[in-house]
Amino acid sequence: MNNTCIAILVGLVAMVTSGMVFPWALRFAIKHGIVDNPNARKLQRVPVPVFGGVVVYSGIFTGGWLLMLLMPNWMLIVGWIAITIMMCIGTWDDMRDLSATLRFAVEIALVLAFIGATGIYIDDFHGLWGIHELPPAVGVPLSVFIGVGVINAVNLIDGVDGYSSGYGMLACGCFAIAFWSVWSPVMVCLALIVIGALLPFFMHNVFGAKSRMFIGDGGTLMLGMMMVVMLFYSLSGKGKLDTMEEMNISITAFVLAVLCIPVFDTLRVMTLRILRGKSPFKPDKTHLHHLFIDMGFSHLGAAIFILFLNSLVVLLWLVSWQMGASIDVQTYIVMASGMLVTFGFYKFMKKQQNGGQLDEEGYPEGTTLWYAMCKVGNWTHRENKRSWRIMRHLMDGPMLGVKGKSPL
Repeated sequence: MNNTCIAILVGLVAMVTSGMVFPWALRFAIKHGIVDNPNARKLQRVPVPVFGGVVVYSGIFTGGWLLMLLMPNWMLIVGWIAITIMMCIGTWDDMRDLSATLRFAVEIALVLAFIGATGIYIDDFHGLWGIHELPPAVGVPLSVFIGVGVINAVNLIDGVDGYSSGYGMLACGCFAIAFWSVWSPVMVCLALIVIGALLPFFMHNVFGAKSRMFIGDGGTLMLGMMMVVMLFYSLSGKGKLDTMEEMNISITAFVLAVLCIPVFDTLRVMTLRILRGKSPFKPDKTHLHHLFIDMGFSHLGAAIFILFLNSLVVLLWLVSWQMGASIDVQTYIVMASGMLVTFGFYKFMKKQQNGGQLDEEGYPEGTTLWYAMCKVGNWTHRENKRSWRIMRHLMDGPMLGVKGKSPL
């Protein structure tokens, strides 16, 4: 069996497994009260089952072990152990609310363990600022800092339906193309496995009513760890992406573009919290997806628009490379774009929201641009359209074994 067939096969196995496990996980979560309850900060109005991480993990686990049989690889074994621990910790957090200190300790330990077991970490800047190989004394601490940061950045984007799973598929799609271009079949297969495992959950999360379920910390922490594996492999001298240097491609800029929205939005939120004298880890409603909800976007509309912004940054990086920009300039363009679509966009739209004429009570009504965006947001509510009802019927079919209008 050639590598292309293997990649398709493991991706399909992950997708089918995830789809088959979903009804069981939904019923289990409902029976045992594993739900996310609404509060002032959260956007849902009713309790929602929060066991999606187990669903996605089942697909990744099954597809991954099939891949191990077909393409034995030590890094895959270490990776499966890491995401298993991360999924368990996250699911425990969903049910019992672990302390942030314990979570950070586990994340640091897992990133260090992955580096120690595989030797794969950020040990090469691939020509950025004229820097190539990094000594372990620099690369290992840098990798731990960035790795833990990425895990938590991905964890924090789980705010609206379809966002975290949609981002996971987008990011893995970008990584799969990059790995395919240098023919790294194991990493291509890994990316397709994650996409396959996420797809059934995404469909239920977005279109389901009775079958709606959240991915939870169990899913987002696991997904963050998967992003770390791909990040480390991309920026490691042991990876194959270093061949892109010959084509004047900034690997650092590419990776940063793919991780743009989670990383820069998290930096923005935490910076604002610190400037306001609050803990950077205290939850609030200042993330980019909250802004879109304020403008009246549906959950799916907000997710698609944000993913479009992330894709736009990747496209800008690609255009800069095609136009012959140096490795350093490509990185600067990505950094500037990331700041623009997070820091800049959020601040600009908040000014539009707080501008315009005052109402009878003296509150600003918003500018013309704000109202235009609100109209776009209202258009994204398609729940009453026939096509949406068909998708909901398919997602909430009798095979779920859940009766009634709501799972709770």
